[in-house]
Amino acid sequence: MMQRRLLIQALAAGATAPTLAWAQGAALNYPVKPVHLINPFSAGGALDQLARMLGQHLSEKLGQPVVVENKTGASGNIGAEFVARAAPDGYTLVMASSATHGIAPSMYGARLPFDALKDFTSISATVVQKNVLVLNAAVPVRNVQELIALAKAQPGKLSFGSSGAGTSQHLSGELFKSLAKVDMLHVPYKGSALAMQDLIGGQLTMMFTDIPTALPHIRTNKLRALGLTAAQASPALPDVQPLAQQGLPDFDLKAWYGVMGPAKMPAAVVTRLNASIVEFLSNPRNREKLLGMGMEPLAIDAPQSATFISDELKKWTEVVKTTGASV
Repeated sequence: MMQRRLLIQALAAGATAPTLAWAQGAALNYPVKPVHLINPFSAGGALDQLARMLGQHLSEKLGQPVVVENKTGASGNIGAEFVARAAPDGYTLVMASSATHGIAPSMYGARLPFDALKDFTSISATVVQKNVLVLNAAVPVRNVQELIALAKAQPGKLSFGSSGAGTSQHLSGELFKSLAKVDMLHVPYKGSALAMQDLIGGQLTMMFTDIPTALPHIRTNKLRALGLTAAQASPALPDVQPLAQQGLPDFDLKAWYGVMGPAKMPAAVVTRLNASIVEFLSNPRNREKLLGMGMEPLAIDAPQSATFISDELKKWTEVVKTTGASV
């Protein structure tokens, strides 16, 4: 009986060995064809800009084209689910964010078609992104306290746009409402660019948006910047104070972006991708450019990235609970 069991085990090992050897060899030769980097949000926003910068760098380092594709919808969840269901071979990756892998699990609950941690492999948490509160230039307020006073005088009348329900922009507005004790209307869009058009056009009062999207319009005085969502200042907007220093001391929110793949990716592929991304983030010229866009580079390895994303998931879950935000 013992001999039979040993024989079965040996045959099973022999059958598995070629498959393992093939997988290991494929990982060592990676990549041998184009890599698809999915951006689950629309073109033109900060995440899209970062994705294309990374895509160009990775194409050069990996020796294969890295194609950035926008698969939008459901506040990024459609693109994220697409990658979660893909083969874990390193040829389909996603630009993850605090929306898809921080806020969505608590906002959507059982309706979310993927597990933000178990269905993905963390490759690199690339940057932390500060958002800025901007107003249409015609709104007659000059600081945060005047804005709060106006909102209290017109409950439910002021509106704030976002790149979608369940995004960091949405949660920033909900936290503002909660801490300032005001009532405002949330208007979700399919991406920052569309919301920005209506904000400039006067259809919206304000927006908590990423700095790269807002910066050109702030410089041309089409928008007025009132405060940063993070508790620290930004080199990109040195004259704009954090909301935490303008009467809302508990206001400290930062979005984040990272690169993830399907669960169970080969370790060798993850290591190579992470090394290439860290090289991009550590380059002084790239760091300067990212900081100028309001992005703080995170040049950390894959295990550190997994810990970072897990911790951020817990933080955003608390924000959802505090604000009572829902979709």
